[in-house]
Amino acid sequence: MATFSSNSRVTDDYLPIADHGVIGDLRTCALVGTDGTIDWYCCPRFDAPSVFAAILDARRGGRFALRPEEPITSKQLYFPDTNILITRFFTAGGVAEIQDFMPIMGDVREVERHRLVRRVVCTRGSVPFAIEVAPRFDYGREQHKLRFEGGHAIFEGASLALALSATVQLDQSDQDVTGRFVLGEGETAAFVLDRLTSSIVPRVCPTREAETLFRQTVQFWRSWLAQSRYTGRWREVVHRSALVLKLLTYAPSGAIVAAATTSLPERLGGERNWDYRHTWLRDAAFSVYALLRLGFTQEAQAFMGWLGDRLRDQRGPGAEPLQIMYGIDGRADLPESELTHLEGYRGSAPVRIGNGAAAQRQLDIYGELIDSVYLYNKYGEPIGIDLWDDLTRTVDWLCEHWDQADEGIWETRGGPKHFTYTRVLSWVAIERAIRIARQRGLPANEVKWARQRDAIYRQVLSNGWSTRRRAFVQHYEDDVLDASLLIMPLVKFVAPTDSRWLATLDAISSDLVSDSLVYRYDPGASPDGLRGCEGTMSLCSFWYVEALARAGRVEDARLAFDKMLTYANHLGLYSEQIGATGEQLGNFPQAFTHLALISAAYNLDRALR
Repeated sequence: MATFSSNSRVTDDYLPIADHGVIGDLRTCALVGTDGTIDWYCCPRFDAPSVFAAILDARRGGRFALRPEEPITSKQLYFPDTNILITRFFTAGGVAEIQDFMPIMGDVREVERHRLVRRVVCTRGSVPFAIEVAPRFDYGREQHKLRFEGGHAIFEGASLALALSATVQLDQSDQDVTGRFVLGEGETAAFVLDRLTSSIVPRVCPTREAETLFRQTVQFWRSWLAQSRYTGRWREVVHRSALVLKLLTYAPSGAIVAAATTSLPERLGGERNWDYRHTWLRDAAFSVYALLRLGFTQEAQAFMGWLGDRLRDQRGPGAEPLQIMYGIDGRADLPESELTHLEGYRGSAPVRIGNGAAAQRQLDIYGELIDSVYLYNKYGEPIGIDLWDDLTRTVDWLCEHWDQADEGIWETRGGPKHFTYTRVLSWVAIERAIRIARQRGLPANEVKWARQRDAIYRQVLSNGWSTRRRAFVQHYEDDVLDASLLIMPLVKFVAPTDSRWLATLDAISSDLVSDSLVYRYDPGASPDGLRGCEGTMSLCSFWYVEALARAGRVEDARLAFDKMLTYANHLGLYSEQIGATGEQLGNFPQAFTHLALISAAYNLDRALR
């Protein structure tokens, strides 16, 4: 999928968030702009300090710029069925392209190299290029030194060292690398950035080796995607979303990050800027569900192993079995701090790293997790004894604590409340656990579980329903609507054609939907402890599509889905939110949005059949 895009940056020197593609190696990733600049790259992992972060500060963040010197227009596309990004440039003198990718290394000795390959090819005429490699280690806080040795430019900081090899002449400009070169038709150049350690030494990457790495990377992604069983109407966009979810997987642990970036704003100039490079149990569980739907079981298996490790972590007497998010390596401590020296995307400070919401109580996570275990047990493979024992202890704990207030799915910072969504997902947790036990004949305290399941159900019908609004509402203390409740028929809490649910769907359509785009809630009516407003939530927009389809409003669902597809960027990628003029806002690309797209496409396709 490709579209026209100018390479010129907006007047404040920031490309729109949507004017980027993403590449990665299942350990970290990089964002590449339509002008050929790498604006974001962390090494050696998703949550490591940045090397290039111009997307958060155009002057201090650092970048890897590679572009024609002549006035150009550009287009981007992915090499078919892969995560190899191609940026094509059209100049007065010719046509050229950059092939950006990170090889998935099979050799364990080479995995930690984290090779970032930029292969430049001139396909017509002659094109002059300029290159600037300006790393800024540790979010721009750490100084580095540059030296040339053995055909490499080596950038050394206190915490990281990188080696740049190239097939053209490079020059030194202070502690950065620059260069100019011209490619004629059929000529190529290669640039490879490697991480160095005590056991990983600089290695030249000639043109032929770059071509070999390209072919191997193509083979990896195509072999993976070939496992998909999806044959519906929206095969291209569904497969692109699946490739995004795979790209956001941290292979060493099986964890899945919520998004590739930190602090891209939900509103320009606002304070709703968060670090999403961690594993939210909710997001990861939904990702497992989406991938299982398409036939990918390996990722679900890896995540089940990661989940089992978290359940067995000792958190102290009386503590909750799980917290809402973890580091990709399973660490529980994610202290939140602000990088005051960075101005933020287009001046949207603060820039945050870490996430203070990790300490919140969000009881809905148990519903999403146990639902994913139920689906894995059904469509993947039977779960083992140890995981079941861990889950039974978790369900026993939930039976004692489900009636407590929490901060809810949206991580509001306005204090705990009795959120209806939380209660619904607590019901899901217990109901799915009972299903697993009965299907497998596994030991469980079913009488106690069933009693608590039914108590939650009756409470939601009594306290979560507003007779004044004729709808299920956000929390028990008020009559505010919340788009998270679109999940009620998706998890089978209510029938999709139940009169109460249809009334709720109508109320959400009237109050929270704007031309198929769905707001999470009204922060004016339900203060969330943060200043300012935000865009529509793309996750909720796809949930809305699925709710319409399940309610039998198939034509409305299809129109809403097709409209949502127009808000994707030129590569089929989505950030978290959509702004008032259709711009993408928030961290990018976001797993939550892409997994919801997969689920909506799957169920809408089934309804249309």
